[in-house]
Amino acid sequence: MSATLDQVGTDGASADDLSGFGYAQQLSRRVGSYASFAAGFSFVSILTTVFQLFGLGFSFGGTAFFWTWPAVLVGQLTVALCFAELAARYPISGAIYQWARRLGGTVVGWFAGWTMVIAQTITLATAAIALQVVLPAVWSGFQLVGTDSSLASRDGAANAVLLGCLLLVATTALNATSVRVTAIVNSVGVTCELVGVVLIVVLLFSHAERGPSVVLHTTNLDSSTGYVVPLLISALMAAYVLVGFDSAGELSEETHKPRATTPRTIIRAVVASGIGGGFLIIAALMAAPSLTDGNLGTQGLPYVLTSRLGTTTGKLLLLDVALAVCVCTLAIQTAAARMVFSMARDEVLPFSAQLRRVSARTGTPVTATVVPGVLAALCLVVNVGNAGLFLGLASVCIMLLYIAYLMVTTPLLIQRVKGDPVAAGTDEDGRKLFSLGRAGLYINAVAVVYGLAMAINLGWPRADVYDPAGDGWYLHYLPLITLAVVAIGGAVAYRTQRSRYHASIGLAPAAPEVEGASA
Repeated sequence: MSATLDQVGTDGASADDLSGFGYAQQLSRRVGSYASFAAGFSFVSILTTVFQLFGLGFSFGGTAFFWTWPAVLVGQLTVALCFAELAARYPISGAIYQWARRLGGTVVGWFAGWTMVIAQTITLATAAIALQVVLPAVWSGFQLVGTDSSLASRDGAANAVLLGCLLLVATTALNATSVRVTAIVNSVGVTCELVGVVLIVVLLFSHAERGPSVVLHTTNLDSSTGYVVPLLISALMAAYVLVGFDSAGELSEETHKPRATTPRTIIRAVVASGIGGGFLIIAALMAAPSLTDGNLGTQGLPYVLTSRLGTTTGKLLLLDVALAVCVCTLAIQTAAARMVFSMARDEVLPFSAQLRRVSARTGTPVTATVVPGVLAALCLVVNVGNAGLFLGLASVCIMLLYIAYLMVTTPLLIQRVKGDPVAAGTDEDGRKLFSLGRAGLYINAVAVVYGLAMAINLGWPRADVYDPAGDGWYLHYLPLITLAVVAIGGAVAYRTQRSRYHASIGLAPAAPEVEGASA
């Protein structure tokens, strides 16, 4: 009883803290420390993304592509450290939007939020189609369209859309139903994923064909292929994987003691994902039946599991991967819904009145949850049969995420150069707020340089990456075309919402609207 009363008191203090930013407590605080970590870890979801993208990294960089993983991890860790510092000072839903607005002004905040919403929606679609990488390998009956299960084939792409849409229906229903149930499912799923990662690594190590020195080789790379360009392309694999850790910040208004909890869970999500993913890559390279027959590049980790661990064990582990895909999709949609809700609360988005409503029965922003799910499904449906679907969507969404991150780290760096922008204070436990101290300037500078370099690498036109089927030259420029459309669309949307947006943040946020509340 005492612990419960303490929690109620702390949550009440957090609600008062939130009111200091001009917002009423609308969302229920039902997310604990582990669930907060799970939100960030499941968005990254190394079982989902490493299984999706291992073939991409290996096919371009060979065994040496392993070294792109720690390089990207270090870069993303600097970004995560900056985000952790901000999460301690601005424990508000819609983290990227809220941080960018307070650091860079209303226009920067608007475009950061706008870019993030679109990026999260496309990421949601990309995560959902990952089921295609796993389920047909478990049972051929999951291949409902055609016979070729490869994502790079027209049959595989069409089947991926079908499976992805079914998953989106399930995650939308769950997210709209209950915050508590969603948090429990997410936490259970992350626990299963962590156990699965350990089991896969241990089993693959026990079936190793070669030693860990394999990562020092340059298999598939020589003077004819070059080294720098293939490794830059293979670095896209790690860049695709190690994003989304900021989603723990999206749940700040639903987290117990967010100033104390969220900064640490953001960092833990990155570190745990980095360590687990690194071991997965090494274990796969050590256990693969062959490094030169082409199967590792085309079939990736599912091929290693089923060929080295046997059909039964391999398929059981693939089911765990399928669960990770589902939980990853669920976490991404949760983060997207909170971003939409936070922006709508500031009158930033069209139809804000509907998008900011919170159901009195479920305690969730139902409309803000449904919209990303529907838009993600549309992203899939309009691409039925497109063999370049996965890499196209993945490249676009990750480039947009990196640009949204830059709209936080860059103004933060500018503020640091002008003077320390991080105010002192204490968290809910009475400890000093998480701070990078004097190292903040240098860490922040690395985060900006890294983010800019990776955004350029992601957007660089490449036929092998963005148009593997040779469907048209314009696909080579898909990320840049999408960026232009997002920028133009954002400018138009900002112009239509500008007066309401400025009135909202200049005075007070719109009054909370709760469905089902008595008049």
